[in-house]
Amino acid sequence: MRLATYNVEWFHKLFDDDDALLRDDGWSGRWNVTRKSQIDALVTVFQALDADAILVVEAPDTSRGHDGAVALGRFAAHAGLRAREVLAGFPNHTQQEIMLLYDPDVLSARHDPLDLGAPRFDGEFSIDLDIDATEDLVVFSKPPLEAALDTPFGPIRLIGVHVKSKAPHGARNDADVMRLAIANRRKQLAQCIWLRRRVEGHLGAGEAVIVAGDLNDGPGLDEYEALFGRSGMEIVLGTAAEPARRLFDPHGAQALQSRLSAAPTTSRFYLRHEKRFLQALLDYIMVSPDLRDRARRWHIWHPFDDPECWGRTDLRDALLTASDHFPVSLDLDVT
Repeated sequence: MRLATYNVEWFHKLFDDDDALLRDDGWSGRWNVTRKSQIDALVTVFQALDADAILVVEAPDTSRGHDGAVALGRFAAHAGLRAREVLAGFPNHTQQEIMLLYDPDVLSARHDPLDLGAPRFDGEFSIDLDIDATEDLVVFSKPPLEAALDTPFGPIRLIGVHVKSKAPHGARNDADVMRLAIANRRKQLAQCIWLRRRVEGHLGAGEAVIVAGDLNDGPGLDEYEALFGRSGMEIVLGTAAEPARRLFDPHGAQALQSRLSAAPTTSRFYLRHEKRFLQALLDYIMVSPDLRDRARRWHIWHPFDDPECWGRTDLRDALLTASDHFPVSLDLDVT
């Protein structure tokens, strides 16, 4: 069974006011990419993935009179995907939803946020962010999707995430950059702590758990990490927990082993002021210990780093056109 996660940049801009695909020569949200080009590229990528379940990060908008689940279902039909059913969780107001496309002939899925001690993701999480002995209330602008999956080998709890970005958007000078970067990192880490508390609740109940999506973080990605000691990725994995309660992702493990050597990357952004590309490891599929024996292959669909993607010119070009993130997939043995 193949599970994938894919952050699709500006997916909502590919649909009209009636949630129908806009496959025309108008500009998409991507730089110098038409809607037709991005849609065709996404079709190539999703078809190549051929996944039984795909967590779509930045899925089409559900607010302002739109139904993102309808829009995503129409894309799946246009692409002829097996993963044609759509599961949506808590809607948000950012135009970037978190949804699951899945093949109903292989598995079933339902949104099922349980009471686990830590608040549900549509609520508030109380934590002291700045060590001033005052509790701060943290919210998710994009509440994670908590899905109960019934698979050929048993139930799985899937948590689909899009954690807050650390980028200092809106900064006007160097002082603003530092202030916003530190504040955003605090909020990003707080969301990861909240997420980890929910994971521990599922692990404590003896459930198989997968955390998938975009954490907007990894070890060594910015100079402010030293202020806080750990990356958000390490917190969610539970690297300080006993082995039986740690999650595992091989790309995250590789990045943690040596911060001096090159790490895997799942995203590629153009820095206009520096006129160069930045690559980063942001997207993960983390599994609980009871799923590691079933895990056969994690695969980053990177157009340059992966020989299979590089060897198919159509897929290589599609990956670069479709999004600024690349899919990550995991194959699980069902026997």
